[in-house]
Formats: sequence, structure tokens, C-alpha cells
Amino acid sequence: MTRPPVHGGAAAPPYLAPRHNGGPPIADDEGPPWGQGDPHLFLHWQRAHRAAWKNIPREVMLFRMAKADRLGLTYAEYTLEILERGRYLQVEDKARIAEIKALRRRRRRRA
Repeated sequence: MTRPPVHGGAAAPPYLAPRHNGGPPIADDEGPPWGQGDPHLFLHWQRAHRAAWKNIPREVMLFRMAKADRLGLTYAEYTLEILERGRYLQVEDKARIAEIKALRRRRRRRA
């Protein structure tokens, strides 16, 4: 059953179900951000990620930025190396720096 035409002569959309707000369907809802896993574990990882990236003293951040710049890396790449592997890259670590730069190029091509 459709509504009678409105003032322009165009037909209005069909009547809505009771208690429907008339908005678009929620088709893009893919569930909670943690997916099918444990929400407790997700929240712990989220808090740890925030702590690793946000609570860095200014002096440490400036030191890492200068060091990353000397090595030809971004701040994020240099910091990830510290966080993931516990290694502070030096100029002598040419092979590892080349790997990181190659990964950077690969990520750009995918995007």
C-alpha cells in the first residue's frame, strides 16, 4: 500500500513499519570492534596500544624523531622497531633498515 501523491505529484515511499524512524537500514553494522573474540582481551590490547603511543615523554619522542630521521625512517617505523623487537636501530643495521623501507614501498602499492 502506498501513500497518496504529495504536492509535486511524486509518489511518497511505502508506509513504514510501526516504530520505524524512517532512516536508512543499518546494513554496514559488522558487529562489535573486537569481532568474534574476547572483548576483555581486546580492551587490554587497546589500552596497551594507547599507552605505547600516547604516553611518551617529549624528550624521548624528540630523540626518536631525530634518530629516525638520521636513519631515513619515519618516527612510526623507528618506534615500531623498538616496540616489536626491542632493538634500537643503528647506522650499522643497514639490512634491517632496507627491509623496513621495502615494506614501506609494498604498503604504498597496496593502498
